[in-house]
Amino acid sequence: MSRLRGALLAAIYRKASGRQALPGVRGLSSKTGSELKVCIIGSGPAGFYTAQHLLKYHESAVVDIYEKLPVPFGLVRFGVAPDHPEVKNVINAFTQTAHHDRCSFYGNVTVGKDLSIEELKQAYHALILTYGAEANRTLGIPGENLRGVYSARTFVGWYNGLPENKNLNPELSSETAIILGHGNVGLDVARILLSPIDLLRLGMFLQKTDIAAHALEAIAASKVKRVLLVGRRGPLQVAFTIKELREMINLPDARPLLHPSDFEGIGQIVKDLPRPRKRLTELMIKAALEKPSGNEAERRAAASKEWGLQFLRSPMEVIPGNDGKWVAGIRLSVNKLEGLGESAKFVQTEDVEDLECGLMLSSIGYKSYPIDPSVPFDHQQGIIPNNLGRVLHAPGLYCSGWVKRGPTGVIVTTMHDGFETAVSVLEDVRSGALDVSASKGGYEIMEALLKQRGIRPVSFSGWEKIDNVEVANGEKAGKPREKLLDVEEMVEVASQRR
Repeated sequence: MSRLRGALLAAIYRKASGRQALPGVRGLSSKTGSELKVCIIGSGPAGFYTAQHLLKYHESAVVDIYEKLPVPFGLVRFGVAPDHPEVKNVINAFTQTAHHDRCSFYGNVTVGKDLSIEELKQAYHALILTYGAEANRTLGIPGENLRGVYSARTFVGWYNGLPENKNLNPELSSETAIILGHGNVGLDVARILLSPIDLLRLGMFLQKTDIAAHALEAIAASKVKRVLLVGRRGPLQVAFTIKELREMINLPDARPLLHPSDFEGIGQIVKDLPRPRKRLTELMIKAALEKPSGNEAERRAAASKEWGLQFLRSPMEVIPGNDGKWVAGIRLSVNKLEGLGESAKFVQTEDVEDLECGLMLSSIGYKSYPIDPSVPFDHQQGIIPNNLGRVLHAPGLYCSGWVKRGPTGVIVTTMHDGFETAVSVLEDVRSGALDVSASKGGYEIMEALLKQRGIRPVSFSGWEKIDNVEVANGEKAGKPREKLLDVEEMVEVASQRR
């Protein structure tokens, strides 16, 4: 690790943990007279964290952030569960970055369609790809295209007001829903499906949820009373975290269904697990093995809904109903594990099991897509091949976030990831690997192209007009905001004079 990288990362991590930065780090930041023009493609956490540290550690850096939607913040706006408002507090820091006098936001611009990578390379010294993982991983089994089968990503987009998912209209008339996947997104979806409607409305009243109005109306009429979350491996390999599990266990009017047989022998292993996995497993064991007493026993007995975890099951086929169009169930193979701990592999056996359901949600992960033929892409891993954020065999191209490492981790993971890529850019400027000697036209060149092509970019001040309208609409409905769902309406609001 170079002296610059080591010092910068040490300072950054100290700042993130609230400690004082290392002395001398400012002296390592770039103070060259050459202006560094940087284009960041994607305005989610990866984009903003990378921008934040480029602006901090290069005094002549000018950062332009391009986003295909008219609104910024990516999964913080459209992926975080609507009843988890505390996670969205990072928007305050991102807004400060967007207000920096050397940072600009250009929404409603789709790179790869409205502007090509080659055109951007002519206008900027460095391009940083932070466009995330917006495609769905498919199951690859018969029947996955039946009606009533949805990806968790589109379902989350539907209740979070993502414009492309606003007309999803999921079928919620069945009592049983099956979610494939044991991650946090799966538990988020289960919690939203089973939450008492009064609890969601109370969250609105307390300014703690911004669930889309159309989703709230549909969930109020939902018949879903039972949700089963199915995973290919066992309790020691689940991907969700303790916070989401605890919320499910304590969810009003819902009782957990965890089978004691799934946890046989695990008690002997728990004591040697890493602390986060140990606490998570202990909570599952407690829910499965301990008989509730007192108020908790009464609460569970009176619950009208239930949820459960199914382990060691792999989807084989989605079973259609009599009409051949709608999902009626799923056929699962019964698995066994080979190996120990988190790295254990599942192996299918000859045993199968059928489960009935009228709603199925696939929550097996997101994947990235190639943005432009000129950008290297690893289709097998679903990432841009890179070394510390430097795109391989493509000087001047960098990447950060899920398109860099895959769709894993939380916002803090993405923060550190963005820091790392920013340091790579600064190292390359300092070493001369990234040539900044020639001036670049930046957005001025792109602005002319966009105008020729009839594209109406939305600035950050335009986003703030959208934000004001959404907050005002939310006040009328007694919630933090009511998101605009139509892209054209967003653009019109953004272009209005104050």
